Amino acid sequence: MREGARGTTDEEAGRRSAALVIEEALGFLYPAALRAAAAVGVADHLADGARTPEELAAATGSDAPSLRRVLRLLATRGLFEEDGRGRFRLTEAGGALRSDAPVPVGPAVLMLTDRTMWRPAGELTRCLEDGGSAFGHIFGMPFFEHFARDEETAAVFHEGMAAMSEAENRPIADHCPFPGSATVVDVGGGHGGLLLAALRGRPGLHGVLHDRAHVLAGHRLDTEETKGRWSLHEGDFFTSVPPGDVHLLKRILHDWDDEQCVGILRNCRRALAPGGRVLVVDAVLPPGNAPHQGKTLDVMMMASLVGRERTESDFARLFDAAGLRLSRVIPTPTVLSIVEGVAGTEPSEKSGGEEGGAG
Repeated sequence: MREGARGTTDEEAGRRSAALVIEEALGFLYPAALRAAAAVGVADHLADGARTPEELAAATGSDAPSLRRVLRLLATRGLFEEDGRGRFRLTEAGGALRSDAPVPVGPAVLMLTDRTMWRPAGELTRCLEDGGSAFGHIFGMPFFEHFARDEETAAVFHEGMAAMSEAENRPIADHCPFPGSATVVDVGGGHGGLLLAALRGRPGLHGVLHDRAHVLAGHRLDTEETKGRWSLHEGDFFTSVPPGDVHLLKRILHDWDDEQCVGILRNCRRALAPGGRVLVVDAVLPPGNAPHQGKTLDVMMMASLVGRERTESDFARLFDAAGLRLSRVIPTPTVLSIVEGVAGTEPSEKSGGEEGGAG
């Protein structure tokens, strides 16, 4: 009797497991629906309240039955809500999808679900087979080389990263241990969102935004409150970085492999003023099985780039190889932490890489 009971229990557990695994396998369709809704700008047409799929389709140039099915799926996780009359409204949770939201994330959604991320994710098996990125097999060249040749895709990436960063920059800047008066170099700083937040909060700082020329062209530093306290520096962080008291690297190291990261950090170490520090702003993966966005991003990095998300001990090894010492990790209210490095032993002269990146 016990064997029969156990057999039944095992079968029930197996069915529950099968149902869960199937549900997980279908999960890719949710970001696909989210991308579709962001691409046609549905959220902008819900500012004044609920509307029918037909009304939304007319406003967005979409097919009404298809749009309803997309919104119905998105409503299952609370970004939209369907009422008893078949109308949809945008919830507070989905408010950031509006282009006029305080922190609009539509460009970030389009970037994270762009074909340059989406297609390699479907080829993860290739990563398991050869240990490299799937990107080159699909697009015929490495990630950043492709972006350098495709202006439209590069624009999607930079606009998406700027939008993704907008929600992070102020709380991260508030937690950065900046001196009262110092030169802060934002290495590979993109459009300068983090540097702008730092300058706004601390009038004693001078900022240097370091990146490629085409990226610097879109900088956001020219504001009245930061007037006279910033400069632009065109360059390649694999070659050198400008001198400063603090070197910021936000979402830079996770793009590159360990050897390339050591090369970037060595250049920062060489350019660091006495008593200065390097602040690496990246996800720091926690131990154990707890969910963390960094663990998701790590798989995206594996599929599309050559980099990875790292643990505290991983960062300590990189710092040590670059002549730095990891002094502390500072959590922030975002998924990113601030990994602080100070000067340690002198770095060796070995180069860490030759190719630059968008940062």
